[in-house]
Amino acid sequence: MLKRRMTLRRQVEARIAKRRDDAFLTREFLDLGGERQVLRALRELTDEGKLIRLGYGVYGRAEISPITKQPMLAGDGFNAVARLALDKLKVRWEPPTAERDYNEGRSTQVPMNPMVQIGRASCRERV
Repeated sequence: MLKRRMTLRRQVEARIAKRRDDAFLTREFLDLGGERQVLRALRELTDEGKLIRLGYGVYGRAEISPITKQPMLAGDGFNAVARLALDKLKVRWEPPTAERDYNEGRSTQVPMNPMVQIGRASCRERV
């Protein structure tokens, strides 16, 4: 009996399932096939609610919300996935001052709007 080859879409899906992180870049799958085919596979997974497209070439792992029955970011949510994606893109960032103060015990006020500060040097390097 002939052994069937796994489709590119299934290879992408299998690689995502093996990984523990919740952010993925298109370039992480380009060794599996051409860019158009990889983008098509990622789009199919997005349409099925297994991934959420966060930006050009950036995807987050999705899970179905028990309340809305719609896909939502898995894990620790947008802030954690966005920070992981920035790390993968090699963009220098740091937590905002309010978050640093809270984490280091200089403030008891819990920061309510999680953000990041993008380093100026990293922005110039990317241009």
